[in-house]
Amino acid sequence: MKLFFVSLGCDKNLVDSEMMLGMLSEHGIDVCPEGITFTDDEAEADIIIVNTCCFIGDAKEESIQTILEMAEYKETGSLKALIVTGCLAERYQKEIEEEIPEADAILGTNSYDGIVEAIRTVLAGDRFRKFRELEEPQPMQKKRVLTTGGHYAYLKIAEGCDKHCTYCIIPKVRGSYRSVPIEELARQAKELAAQGVKELILVAQETTLYGLDLYGKKSLGRLLDELNKISGLYWIRILYCYPEEIDEELIDAILRNQKVCHYLDMPVQHASDTILKRMGRKTNQDDIRQIVQRLRERIPDICIRTTFICGFPGETEQMHEELMEFINEMEFDRLGVFPYSPEEGTPAETFPDQIEEETKLDWKDEVMELQQEISFDLNEDLKGLELVAFIEGQVADESAYIGRTYRDAPEVDGYIFINTDETLMTGDLVKVRVTGAFEYDLTGEMIR
Repeated sequence: MKLFFVSLGCDKNLVDSEMMLGMLSEHGIDVCPEGITFTDDEAEADIIIVNTCCFIGDAKEESIQTILEMAEYKETGSLKALIVTGCLAERYQKEIEEEIPEADAILGTNSYDGIVEAIRTVLAGDRFRKFRELEEPQPMQKKRVLTTGGHYAYLKIAEGCDKHCTYCIIPKVRGSYRSVPIEELARQAKELAAQGVKELILVAQETTLYGLDLYGKKSLGRLLDELNKISGLYWIRILYCYPEEIDEELIDAILRNQKVCHYLDMPVQHASDTILKRMGRKTNQDDIRQIVQRLRERIPDICIRTTFICGFPGETEQMHEELMEFINEMEFDRLGVFPYSPEEGTPAETFPDQIEEETKLDWKDEVMELQQEISFDLNEDLKGLELVAFIEGQVADESAYIGRTYRDAPEVDGYIFINTDETLMTGDLVKVRVTGAFEYDLTGEMIR
């Protein structure tokens, strides 16, 4: 049996996908006597799994379109079983059942451990549904098939969220905040390191609250202490830190653990106190300013990534200008921006004064133009700096390689292009000197 797998959405969803692939590689013989092989050609697949996302409107549309496209292979290809999993499946189970009958099995976000049973049931001629209560601990799978190239991997340290921002559907499709025990995370990290993973990227909907539900207090620092001991790991990167939860204990843990990158992803979302309050955020502009200043004082070489939302209901031109001034003042190293997407079932969907789509996009463009200027100036300041970089690949037909420094998370940040006649492999670690700068990327030369 040939299997084609589509993983949509965030890196947290990708971890679930890799867990399912691990189950299928280990228990494929339970599906059919010949076992399962993986294919990158959907036209020849007997089984297709689509792990969906529904965080914003575009993600929901992409998930639906992908399911419909894969369903066509029941007529034009070899497809015998179409399995839908993930956030869209959790949120719209009945709609998928009624409107996409080609979907043979539907599994919710907390039920991916049913993937082997789902395929076996469908191939036997029956439909399959599994939806475990969201408040239960997420299932853990010992074997995992990495899809990130092997030298870096994501480690999901918690599931769900308790923040209940007014624009976000995650608590309804992922449940309340549930930390994975430190012992289990250490086991996973050791196995990943044994497979050749050198960079471990900690993810959750909110990493800074890690352990509060299990240990009665925030324990991300304690987790970092344990992960820092693991042989073979070179970098540990932390994503998705809510600003109000960043405290001195976490900063101390970053500083005392050599493998922890001086990099934090800290979603801020806006700078107007009025909008932040309407979003249900727990910080105001002055709080954010103080947190950023404290991080830069304690960790001078820290790289801070953030995200903003443009066009939230009730936002005015004056509030947008306030955001622009704040971004110009703070000079974030990395910045992403999204137009507000009204999500069904969230409080913000019903708020008055919804913003025209064209205005949202105009404001987004203005923010990105400003950030390009900031990013270029910050990159110019890096010239002459010596950094360690992971090799991610080679530039086609050139004596140059693509690298990533501690300042760059995979997929979302920039690269450093390294000129050298040496032969390098993906995953190699090299020391480089920054020689040039662009808006988001750098150029450099190897230091022998």
